[in-house]
Amino acid sequence: MSSELGVQSDRFPLCWTPNLLGAIMEIIKSAYIGHTQISIIQGDLTESDVDAIVNAANSYLQHGGGVAGAIVRKGGDIIQEESNRIGYVPVGGCTITTGGKLKARYVIHTVGPRWGEGEEKLKLRNAIKNTLMLATEKGFKTLSMPAISAGIFGFPKEKCAQIIIDETIAFIKNKRTPLKEIRFYLMDEEIIEFFKKEMEKPVCQPGRSEEDR
Repeated sequence: MSSELGVQSDRFPLCWTPNLLGAIMEIIKSAYIGHTQISIIQGDLTESDVDAIVNAANSYLQHGGGVAGAIVRKGGDIIQEESNRIGYVPVGGCTITTGGKLKARYVIHTVGPRWGEGEEKLKLRNAIKNTLMLATEKGFKTLSMPAISAGIFGFPKEKCAQIIIDETIAFIKNKRTPLKEIRFYLMDEEIIEFFKKEMEKPVCQPGRSEEDR
């Protein structure tokens, strides 16, 4: 996706992709926060051609199912092998491996909370902040992530969308970061609507980045 896309818009094609559903990937909504473009994309995270994609991992980095399983199946065993050498990441933390055969060069493995374990909102906020900080420390310019914890971990989708967008905006506003583009890859129509609602708030401005004005 070109960083020249400045119009905040609903549902126009991004590209054709050979994902499992045979579906077209779409930009649902796009806006700028300062110099960083954030976008909602309906499509296959594993097809994202960025510096790094974010994996919704468990603390033991065993990537058997869901998003994690899809990433390893497409990226190859090297991702699991590198994860095994790391071993363990606490809830709210993250780590990084290479991307193997993925289009993305790296995978950031982020451990979000399971709903019901306690302090879930704080842990999810920490997970998003730590992910963005790691991407910044690595000098990444482009990053794609799913809705951390909103799948099998059972985090309420509306609250998940609110926290992820809030923390992303706060990070961009308060930190010096090389990130020029952050993409949220979603498949679930319900959570797409929640993310859209958060991006329709006044802080998300359509159009060109501030440095292009």
